[in-house]
Amino acid sequence: MPKAKVSILGAFVTDLTCRTDRMAKWGETILGNAFKLGPGGKGSNQAVAAARLEADVGLITKIGKDAFGEMAKKFYLEQGMSLARIYEDPEETSATATIIIDEKTNENSIIVVQGAAAHLTVEEVEAAQSDIGSADIFLTQLELPLAPTVRGIELAQAAGVPIILNPAPALPVPPEVLAKVDYLTPNETEAVTLVGKESLDQFRNVEQLADELLAFGVRNVVITLGEKGAFVKGPGVTEHVPAFAVDKIVETTGAGDAFAGGFAVALAEKKLLVEAVRFGCAVAGISVTRRGTAPSMPYRKEVDALMGR
Repeated sequence: MPKAKVSILGAFVTDLTCRTDRMAKWGETILGNAFKLGPGGKGSNQAVAAARLEADVGLITKIGKDAFGEMAKKFYLEQGMSLARIYEDPEETSATATIIIDEKTNENSIIVVQGAAAHLTVEEVEAAQSDIGSADIFLTQLELPLAPTVRGIELAQAAGVPIILNPAPALPVPPEVLAKVDYLTPNETEAVTLVGKESLDQFRNVEQLADELLAFGVRNVVITLGEKGAFVKGPGVTEHVPAFAVDKIVETTGAGDAFAGGFAVALAEKKLLVEAVRFGCAVAGISVTRRGTAPSMPYRKEVDALMGR
């Protein structure tokens, strides 16, 4: 049986992670407990998740011609991923994310410098048209500039490829773009931003929030709820999918990307919507038991074991 093909347009970001007992105040220097450097970026993490779930993954991204870019290529090859659409910019550094994790609360603060990722062009996305058009699913986020992101969505729509938009980080998206999306997967904060509100308190419940997103013309909405799982609403479907219970939460930084990658693979394998959400929750559930973002992504056999297959 051929592998499901997943086309992902997104950013590679080098994660520079520092662990500490508390967040430093402005102007204050404190000692950290540990430091780790590794591959990250929402699109990149989601691609790694999909590859480890045994999908045929085509990642479209842009990196710098630097040590971080070389790390990215090496890591992708180790995951069995193609480098065909990994563009390189000799003038810019690879994107970086400085992540500070409070070890007492597991909360984090992240500063992203986009670097080469901010210079991916519409023309480079168009050069990947055959990759996008031959995929079973197309997945993108909001870490790249809007113009190439929208172009990727347009190419997928023209080819009849279902589109997942993971609207992270939380940014406004033009309604005409949302209307092209088959599956919108925000967390609660991102969902509130998309509908132009300031607080979740402005909604009676999560279903009302989903309804406002559906009003943009989105076909299906999946609002991720962290440890509470996800809320799903689409044609003929309104359901809360609980999270999988895990023994100990170690780090949640990559959980959203784990879910997105798993959800994309499940849809590419023609699973029904609620089943695909449940699969994504299982992938995320395993990822939070490990440190790191991309390195925390589980393999297919682990997910199948958790789901009792």
